[in-house]
Amino acid sequence: MANNRAVVYVKPGEVEVRDISYPDLILRDGPGVNPLNVGRKCNHGVIVKVVTTNICGSDQHMVRGRTTAPSGLVLGHEITGEVVEVGSDVEFIQKGDLVSVPFNIACGRCRSCKEQKTHICENVNPDRPGSAYGYVDMGGWVGGQSEYVMVPYADFQLLKFPDKDQAMEKILDLTMLSDIFPTGYHGAVSAGVRTGATVYVAGAGPVGLAAAHSAQLLGASVVIVGDLNEERLAQARSFGCETVNLRKHANLEEQIEQILGVPEVDCAIDAVGFEASGHGEGAGEAPATVLNSIMGVTKAGGRLGIPGLYVTGDPGASDDDAKEGTLKIRLGLGWAKAHTFVTGQTPVMKYHRDLMMSILSGKAQIAKAVNATLISLDEAPSGYKQFDGGASKKFVIDPHGLVRS
Repeated sequence: MANNRAVVYVKPGEVEVRDISYPDLILRDGPGVNPLNVGRKCNHGVIVKVVTTNICGSDQHMVRGRTTAPSGLVLGHEITGEVVEVGSDVEFIQKGDLVSVPFNIACGRCRSCKEQKTHICENVNPDRPGSAYGYVDMGGWVGGQSEYVMVPYADFQLLKFPDKDQAMEKILDLTMLSDIFPTGYHGAVSAGVRTGATVYVAGAGPVGLAAAHSAQLLGASVVIVGDLNEERLAQARSFGCETVNLRKHANLEEQIEQILGVPEVDCAIDAVGFEASGHGEGAGEAPATVLNSIMGVTKAGGRLGIPGLYVTGDPGASDDDAKEGTLKIRLGLGWAKAHTFVTGQTPVMKYHRDLMMSILSGKAQIAKAVNATLISLDEAPSGYKQFDGGASKKFVIDPHGLVRS
């Protein structure tokens, strides 16, 4: 039996690479596994040899100690790899296929899945609709920042790349299909981005950069990206975005007016989530800042796409309300302006095939937009520290050294 190593959450601020069990087609007991999921048979699944797996900002929330993630949890929900074993109930996916794995785990059988709402599958997480690999309170499916991982419901979920050699040439782009590219694109679509639109994207991390690139692909006339980190803003400018530095200049409306001539945009995207900071020099954490600010700058009748993560439990929050996800949001302002809010996980399968074709045709340049940076599995702990420190990079882990740099 092959060995298996993985990135494991140890305690706040610390991850390490450990030996773990080689996966089989049963969900075994382990850190974070829901007791009702223990022993679940997955003959509909496959074992994937991981080619690339990415560090996500959502992982960082756990690693910072901002969730109830247990020590020993295997991390990673952005997975691309080669199928090395197929279950007895798998009919169409074959050994040797190179595939993208949606971060949402979805059965394909429930009402939500049949309505393309694969982000809220009703059958994979006993706690509530919706699941993901290597994530707290998501059912306990083992994460994919590893050498090998089990993927259930393979025929339904997996996106097979049509040509393996072509795919490996573009693997740094294609690895973004498991989460970040569809998530950014969903944020832009949810915000109603269209030809000629002016768009504000809050956050210049990888999801914000993916949302900005997606807005460009959808035909936006101007994309403005706001952040507190000048290095990340420089990355946004590298592919044609306007930027606003909210640490140096706290007034977002004034900065937008300097760019557009008016202090508002057609639509806005929240790519920050619950660990938001207030604007201005020395401002501290203020989790409702982004939601309130995008309502302020979005025109009446506009839409707000909110792919940024908000949680029901945040033990590291600054006040008791925020610890249970209760934020001081100016809902009256959004109501008065007749705004539309779209929240929740991204239904990756709704977008990933189209985005794959955009990558393969050369239309989308997502790896360049997010500054994809290749590292080894052993370098993952360092990658987490750099990412947490604000590095403007999307770290892509190459567990087997299969990607040509």
